[in-house]
Amino acid sequence: MKPKITTIKQKIILQALPNEVYYALLDSRKHSEFTGSKATGKAQVGAEFTAWDGYISGKNLELEDDKRIVQEWVTSEWPEGYPPSRLEFTLKAFDGKTELTMIHSDIPAEQKEELKQGWIDFYWEPLKKYFEMRKKAV
Repeated sequence: MKPKITTIKQKIILQALPNEVYYALLDSRKHSEFTGSKATGKAQVGAEFTAWDGYISGKNLELEDDKRIVQEWVTSEWPEGYPPSRLEFTLKAFDGKTELTMIHSDIPAEQKEELKQGWIDFYWEPLKKYFEMRKKAV
């Protein structure tokens, strides 16, 4: 039986330049700062990474500086028999801000709602706060 898969698409506006968002997502130190959990990895194609103390793991498939990140992505709760998902971030600059579009495809259908909310709670809200705090510190 073929696994049931689906896609999540979300957009968020961040008070930061695309370069800042790009490296917050890819640089393990910055990623750890905004999530509050350990992350490992490098901003290189083919490099493997972990996030959230190893709960998330994957590999960088395509990187276009300050514009696009494509990754292979799984969690420690990934159902057996499912291939890794594909995660794509697209960054667009406007008015000193960044519009981030996230397309998370090939995810297990039964995990869609949990992952959808997880992106908001564990990434978008902390990332917004991270950039707001950095702006205040300047």
